[in-house]
Amino acid sequence: MLKLNSRRNGKSASTGRRKSPGNSYRSGGTSNSPLGWLKGLDWSRVRIRMVVCIFCLLWVGLWGRAWYLQMIEGPRLAERAQRQHMASELVAGRRGMILDRNGQVLARSVEARSVYARPQEITDFQAAAAVLAPLLGLDAQALHTELAQTKRRFVWLKRKVDDYTAEAVRKTGLAGIGLSKEYDRFYPFKHLAGQLLGFVGVDDKGLEGVERSMDARLGCVPTRQIVQRDAMGRRFYLHEEGQSEPVGEDLTLTIDVQMQFTVEEAIAKAVRENDARWGGALVVDVLSGEIHAWAQYPFFNPNNYKDSGPLIYRNRLAADALEPGSTFKPFVIAAALQERKVTPSTAIDCEGGKWVKKNFTIRDTSSQGVLPVDKVLRYSSNIGMAKIGLSMGAGTLHKYLHALGFGQHTAVPVADSKGILRSPRGWSEVDIMSAAFGQSISVTGLQMAQAYLTLLNNGVHKPLRLIREDSRVEEAHPRVFRESAVREVMRMMRDVVEEKDGTGRRARVEGIEVAGKTGTAQKADHRSGTYGSKRLASFVGFFPASRPRYLVLVMVDEPVRSQYGGLVAAPVFQEIASRVLTNSGMLHEAEAGAAAKHASGRSAGGRQRGLKLAGLDVPGFSASRNLDATPAPDKGMRLPGHLATAGSRVPDVLGKSVRNAVELFARAGVVPELKGTGSRVVRQSPPPGVTWPENGKPAEYILWLSER
Repeated sequence: MLKLNSRRNGKSASTGRRKSPGNSYRSGGTSNSPLGWLKGLDWSRVRIRMVVCIFCLLWVGLWGRAWYLQMIEGPRLAERAQRQHMASELVAGRRGMILDRNGQVLARSVEARSVYARPQEITDFQAAAAVLAPLLGLDAQALHTELAQTKRRFVWLKRKVDDYTAEAVRKTGLAGIGLSKEYDRFYPFKHLAGQLLGFVGVDDKGLEGVERSMDARLGCVPTRQIVQRDAMGRRFYLHEEGQSEPVGEDLTLTIDVQMQFTVEEAIAKAVRENDARWGGALVVDVLSGEIHAWAQYPFFNPNNYKDSGPLIYRNRLAADALEPGSTFKPFVIAAALQERKVTPSTAIDCEGGKWVKKNFTIRDTSSQGVLPVDKVLRYSSNIGMAKIGLSMGAGTLHKYLHALGFGQHTAVPVADSKGILRSPRGWSEVDIMSAAFGQSISVTGLQMAQAYLTLLNNGVHKPLRLIREDSRVEEAHPRVFRESAVREVMRMMRDVVEEKDGTGRRARVEGIEVAGKTGTAQKADHRSGTYGSKRLASFVGFFPASRPRYLVLVMVDEPVRSQYGGLVAAPVFQEIASRVLTNSGMLHEAEAGAAAKHASGRSAGGRQRGLKLAGLDVPGFSASRNLDATPAPDKGMRLPGHLATAGSRVPDVLGKSVRNAVELFARAGVVPELKGTGSRVVRQSPPPGVTWPENGKPAEYILWLSER
């Protein structure tokens, strides 16, 4: 190496020496060239430095960009990301259950699947419609048109399908078609308490009944939750920490399923047998004010609410305000006793069954003369009640009716009517008289039950209860009647059922004393503007008569075969009361009490039904006259139905009113068939004087009616 270098150096030197004179210009030009310095560079180092510089520039640029995105564009980009991948949804959750007093489920929500479509994700509308239409029961062409032409990004195809349909849709795997979880309402007992429970719509909102009135409690408060979605907009069904699906509050009613079934069976039988429009019944526990049964027929099944109209699912016991008729009379008598306008023995002249007062005619169904107040109620005299009402005046009568809750909503959480109770300033004498016997005023069955509960609670207002709470603060309630007045009215109502001449005899229950009042209210004809031929038959009773435990209200609207409350509604009460006594064990207690009473000899010293004139507050009458003396029947006189007893032969009812004639037959356990229209009997079959058939032998009894 040394030799080579020296040789090179020498050659260079010698060469330089030989050519130095002539090449001095070139040599000098080469060393002074602007690019000459490049020959001396170390290009390996240059390349390394260039790479380092480029990486430094990139590093600075990336950090600058990161700083820009984080500090300048950060909030805007974070908001965009939040909108793209996180969504805020209003989650309704599962609706609360409705239970009876014993924990039986009356209504519950079950998971269901609903089919939806995202049209922008569907590639072949024709194929999607052809596959889905048969599964969902839709028209293929209509479905294709809806999917292809809609501008919406989300379309419901069918809500709350069954599990089989949901699984079939899932297996199709169609793009843009999905299933969403919802809840469907299910009523395990079908029509049981259907009108009371009501129903919910497809959006799980209560539309009728308790479902509607208690929707805020059952439906839970919807909560807004943040959920994650993927790039296709599909939700990740993963609960965030601290988040859970909301659930509505369960609701426990005071209804007893077993008693409800019994009452529905009895009212359905009565409506069918009498070809009535509808019927309803309420059973109330007097001690607590709890409603144990709320029945209405025709039945309504909330599971298939779309198959029924408003006339079926309407809760008539709370929403229909009707003139109550004679079941209203005990309240008027209680008010008169409270105001000391009458006493139970005060005599009222019933005008022989017809009274004309200022061009207004009041008729009774039987011809009565002077009666004490207790028999005015027992015989249900409209004339007697009208005179009692006039003795109080409009202001006083209205005060008591308002205190009983008429003309107001009840505390029961259902959609109820206030009824009609006009201001007393507009009442005439006719209004006072008609209101006293249950006309010119409209009330609901629920209001009647509330008023009777107040009466049976020793005159102190006690609100009806439908919701059973574990803890309930008792409030002080106003007193409407004093206890002595209430006891007198209860005794009168006991005589209506237990005495032989009472109108409610068919409500008697073997082994226990029952009290009650019948009602046969005329219904107004809206076309003619007057009262028509249709009636509302009703009965309100309670048992035991001395210490009420249960209150039962029965209403049968527009019965055809027979129209009187004592013949149509009282037997329904009797059937309900018998079943309640048996199921509750009260019948055994009553039988034991009756045996003890008989053993002590109290039955022999019972109250006499005869009424002497000496007990009447009527001056100018001879005390020797006995109003209970029964005159011997002759060809020109026939006894009213409620004063007669069933003989061994068919009675002569020609010329009698329909009510009296039917009551005479009813004493023998016979309900005659009525033919024709009118208020008087013009012909009867079999003829009077024929012996009644022996037990078990069928017989046909027909009464022909006329207006003459």
